Amino acid sequence: MMFVGFLGCYGAIQESQCLLGTFFACLVILFACEVAAGIWGFMHKDKISKELITFYDSVYDKSITLTDTEQRQTSAAVLKVFHETLNCCGKGGVLSVATMWMSDTCPKKTSDIFEMIFSMVLCCGIRNSPVY
Repeated sequence: MMFVGFLGCYGAIQESQCLLGTFFACLVILFACEVAAGIWGFMHKDKISKELITFYDSVYDKSITLTDTEQRQTSAAVLKVFHETLNCCGKGGVLSVATMWMSDTCPKKTSDIFEMIFSMVLCCGIRNSPVY
């Protein structure tokens, strides 16, 4: 990604048709790969879903029984990625009393409205800046 970004930025700065053409070709290839991965994922969504559920369940069950602090932190990091990505917490959305130590892995309630407001204020501030 850094290489592709470099091609685009440096090609724009130098106004090089060769670099910008290479940048465009890389973007087309990346886009085609993303579309192919999306189609493959859609065609195999049931298998992928079952494998992810199996993996999550195994990490979740293993993390409950772990006594080593380092291994527990590693499994908590994996669970945190799942929880934040899927906006869930524990099996069935509920944490049991035995797994309350994992509440750190649950996603925090944040409001996207504030993020959008701050980004719009920043955008308007840059637009109204006399530097540009």
